[in-house]
Amino acid sequence: MGQLSVLEQRQDLTGKLYGNPYDITLYLKRAQCHEELGFPDLAVGDAYKALLLADEAEDESGEYHEQALEAVLERHGQLGSYSNGAEARQEISPLETTEPPATNGPLAADEDFSLSNAIGSYTLRSYTILARGLLECSCLKSAFDFCARGLFAYPQDSSLTEIQKLILSVNRQTQLQRDPLWDESAFDPKSSLPDQGFARRELYPWNNHEPDRFSPSTLSFLNAELSTVAPKLCARSVSLPFLSPTSIANKSTTITQLGLFATEDISPGEIVLDETSLLTATNRLYEPLCDACSSSLPPLSPAFPPPPSCPSCDDTFFCSQSCHDAAMASYHPAVCGTDADYIAKEPPGPASADALYLLLLSRALTLAHTQDTHPLQLKEVKYIWGDFTPSPEPRTSPAPNVKRLLPFSFSHHIEQPLHILTKLDIDIFAPSSLARYDFWVLNTLYAKFRGTASARFSTKGGSVGLGFRGPDVAAVHPLWCLANHSCAPNVRWEWGGRMKLWVRGGDEVVRWGPHSRRQRAGGNGKAADGGEEDSEKHMSKGGIKKGEEILSHYCDVELGMRERREWAMGALGGECLCVRCVWEAAEEEKGRESKTG
Repeated sequence: MGQLSVLEQRQDLTGKLYGNPYDITLYLKRAQCHEELGFPDLAVGDAYKALLLADEAEDESGEYHEQALEAVLERHGQLGSYSNGAEARQEISPLETTEPPATNGPLAADEDFSLSNAIGSYTLRSYTILARGLLECSCLKSAFDFCARGLFAYPQDSSLTEIQKLILSVNRQTQLQRDPLWDESAFDPKSSLPDQGFARRELYPWNNHEPDRFSPSTLSFLNAELSTVAPKLCARSVSLPFLSPTSIANKSTTITQLGLFATEDISPGEIVLDETSLLTATNRLYEPLCDACSSSLPPLSPAFPPPPSCPSCDDTFFCSQSCHDAAMASYHPAVCGTDADYIAKEPPGPASADALYLLLLSRALTLAHTQDTHPLQLKEVKYIWGDFTPSPEPRTSPAPNVKRLLPFSFSHHIEQPLHILTKLDIDIFAPSSLARYDFWVLNTLYAKFRGTASARFSTKGGSVGLGFRGPDVAAVHPLWCLANHSCAPNVRWEWGGRMKLWVRGGDEVVRWGPHSRRQRAGGNGKAADGGEEDSEKHMSKGGIKKGEEILSHYCDVELGMRERREWAMGALGGECLCVRCVWEAAEEEKGRESKTG
């Protein structure tokens, strides 16, 4: 079956889910389509929903028991409409070994065994897709866990047994590649398997929420927004190198992106952008931070008036009345009085960054729910590019070999987002949820956050006291992130509730290369006009001339070239190809050649 027809089937099944949102079979069929399209992560999401619905159909106390049971009975009652019994059995119970009784109508009260048999087949099929998809995403621990759960219920199932063996084999090969002396006897698969996987960083073919970022209307909107926070800047298109993990070999390939440019000469030390955002997050539970913008609250003292707060919440405070009013209008009513604030808080140090991305996702979902809009239509994310990996066109192969560059885990991409939606009192199976909160929407949000979120680092460590220097506050500022990256930036930024860009000058100007060859670094890899002598003179003074691009930085520019590229990889989608990195990489290569020559 060609991929175009699989895409059409996927769209058809999605349409049917709008009409029958509790139909387990539709989710399992769509999961199969996602597998064939090369999206095992999306297949995992559909299979997990199918598993939840199967549990709900059996559990009389379940929140969705009546809807799930009715959908199973309706599906079972369609047996007489099929041309033969084999087709009907495949529709009702894809992996069934004991034939359910043929019937032309809903099951009677005395046919509970057959109903349980049908639900059991759904459950087994769900476990199989979950384990297989998570294995393909390299989430080995989660894949192993679902295998174990499935085999506990169905100990004789050969498919789950084979997947479990394959999980251990893949882990064994990986460990031996890293350490040929790896001791498997000390290995416990229940606790020691790696669980950080990857999904495709994709502009999905059915995503119709991405705007034309270079259209006159888009640029007019962005420049109107900039006029209030950065009156000396404007947004316009710019040609940049296409970045990928192997971009050094393809540095001549370029793409068009947006950038910020000076509309007049700007002096060193001048603030050129001052932006606030409600798309913020903290993974600390009791930090004295504004709930809206995450800036520090004033100290509790008679010298300061008490900060504005939510009258219905005990621990929700704001730094100003404007933040209070913005929160009440934009997101807080959806979480007021709930315990949603406890999700992903106080993580161990190494997990701090992933927790913040999940919390940014939570805030985006809360903003969208409160404002009754699609998350990808929020102004905080709508115009952000997610560093999506281009897919082969036309799509002809069943599973295109596209690199997976988006960090993925079952907990942060599937389980916890559904938990967050439940906290918002949202029916996770309803047609409106499918339209706004489908798993591809969550992946798209994560892709946008991964390339644009800023963070504040802490030395406090996590709840286990590791002392790990991890981030504890993060935010997405949609106008600030229009500034492209360079390891020789002409601005510096600081975020303390407000994102500010200062023009570099004097000692703040990044120095690199010999004096005779210093150039002004540009995001597109070109030196500024005026020759080396003028460039050197201008560089020593700093400042930005009218028409020049604003160049920010996504990593510590004091690091060496290799360390900078490693740090910026996640945000850029590939190795940095700014002028400084290209020059330093070339110098490093010359050094190696001189030693070997």
